[in-house]
Amino acid sequence: MLLRACFLLALPCLLSAQRLSGELKLWHRVTVSFEGPETSEDATPNPFTDFRLTLEFRHAASGRSTRVPGFYAADGDAAETSATKGRIWQAHFMPDAEGEWTFRASFRQGPWIAIDPAPDAGVPAAFDGAQGRFTVGPTDKKAPDFRARGLLKYTGQHYLQFAGTGGYFLKGGADSPENFLAYFEFDGTHDLDAAFNEGQSTTGKPFVHRYDPHVRDWKSGDPVWQKTKGKGIIGALNYLASKGMNSVYFLTYNIDGGDGKDIWPWTAPDVRDRFDTSRLAQWEIVFSHMTKLGLMLHVITQETENDRRLGGSPGLNNVRKLYLRELVARFAHHPALIWNLGEENNTPDPDRKAIAAWIRGLDPYDHPIGVHTHLNAARRFYNGILGDPHFEVSSIQSDTAFYHEESVELRRRSAESGRRWAIFHDEQSPADMGVLPDSGDPDHDIPRIEALWGNLMGGGSGVEWYFGYRFPHMDLDCEDWRTRDRMWDQTRIALEFFHRYLPFWEMEPVHPPFRVAEGSPARVFARIGEIYAIQFMRGGSAQIALPEGEYTVHWFNPRTGGELLQGEVRELQGGKQRRWLGLPPSDRSRDWVALIRRKR
Repeated sequence: MLLRACFLLALPCLLSAQRLSGELKLWHRVTVSFEGPETSEDATPNPFTDFRLTLEFRHAASGRSTRVPGFYAADGDAAETSATKGRIWQAHFMPDAEGEWTFRASFRQGPWIAIDPAPDAGVPAAFDGAQGRFTVGPTDKKAPDFRARGLLKYTGQHYLQFAGTGGYFLKGGADSPENFLAYFEFDGTHDLDAAFNEGQSTTGKPFVHRYDPHVRDWKSGDPVWQKTKGKGIIGALNYLASKGMNSVYFLTYNIDGGDGKDIWPWTAPDVRDRFDTSRLAQWEIVFSHMTKLGLMLHVITQETENDRRLGGSPGLNNVRKLYLRELVARFAHHPALIWNLGEENNTPDPDRKAIAAWIRGLDPYDHPIGVHTHLNAARRFYNGILGDPHFEVSSIQSDTAFYHEESVELRRRSAESGRRWAIFHDEQSPADMGVLPDSGDPDHDIPRIEALWGNLMGGGSGVEWYFGYRFPHMDLDCEDWRTRDRMWDQTRIALEFFHRYLPFWEMEPVHPPFRVAEGSPARVFARIGEIYAIQFMRGGSAQIALPEGEYTVHWFNPRTGGELLQGEVRELQGGKQRRWLGLPPSDRSRDWVALIRRKR
């Protein structure tokens, strides 16, 4: 669609054009591009601070309107051209309803107007007032593509929910490498501190990711930019999705003291008010592929070393406002995304609340917001923000032994605050260990039993896996996700069990209604009187008392997955008397999950 209009300005009248691109379908990205004044990344006035594009989209049938921030896009094709100048401004929009939509552009100019929320701030510029319309049809995508499932949203429950299908989300994915975006084929990406960037295992040589082992996972038809670039990072995502994972944790800013010192969205490491349009457009190519693959964007906006440095303070200063606005404008249209205020965050609670409110005010889709904790601090870390209207999820770093208790407690406390959270665990300690390569820990018993199943059986919403710095392919230099191939398998097995067999959104962790055999610790997740999942962490069984009724008993192997199995006992009678659950079918000293369901 191409429309042309002329607008009166203080300067001579400019011819502006607007173009609609993308698939005009439900949950897909629709991009509106405008021709405005010719400018550049380093121009005065600054196109990032001194111009503000906002589009208001209105759904004709319902009358609902959505305000979407826009951004300067250089020549409109910067991912391919590496352009630093041009006259294109864009806005990305994700329609949440079929039918006719209209839009109207507000394009205004003034000093630092980009972060001024007042609609009439500054003066009208170029294409201000431009209008258009388009019609959205149904999605034609299939899961795992998030465009088939719709916006992943907070609905007041302990699990995030897809607006399109109504399904609930359980997370399994990669926490490492945290500097995932430090990729050598993104424009301007390089290592600022070769002596430090690999932490405890430094080689003293500059390092950015190439993901060479994953080039073979790139497939014909997958995206690239500039003809050949991107095959390593795209292939890595293909591999992770092929293992059934659905989330990737990544930093968008790790300089100013951060560990990797190799990711920033600006035109230079010492610039904070001008963005690298081509690099961000290349990020968008990768993020769009993630959405297609069903990999959620877990956007970590800063880390512990720099969270007080951006703009010279930890709070909502102008530089931080501008940075967050650019992230929202460019990337909020992705259906599955979580905004994270920072890794091992030090920001005071009043500032956390203000920053979250700023993001929420910009984000047209109200994506969930969380903040990552310091080690083993979750029980006190969230005290000041539980119940706040702009936080919906946790992001916990702790010893794996604490995952279950933390999930149970924070689930309960968030409910008591009046705002239930989805409880995510996103890093395993100690920092030099995390999840080891398969070569060093092929069974992954501890992360599987304590972390993965500990979170899920505690009513949590899932985990991402961190790789410790003592081992190859660690948190800052991991080039090959296959090094934890068996951990991905075990994660997929757990998620499939919960989705296939449990109405987990209706269940809760409960005190075991039984007496276990000595040395057989167990956890119970249940809808009382209907269905019980019992995790026996080191094998064994129990004497169990259930409400009146008849129940079936099956066993599930969390190590290998597969179909439900029969054990010693196939049925149980409810009542006051405790009944022997029986033993699992094999490997009776290892972890098993008993599934008890009321007969219909």
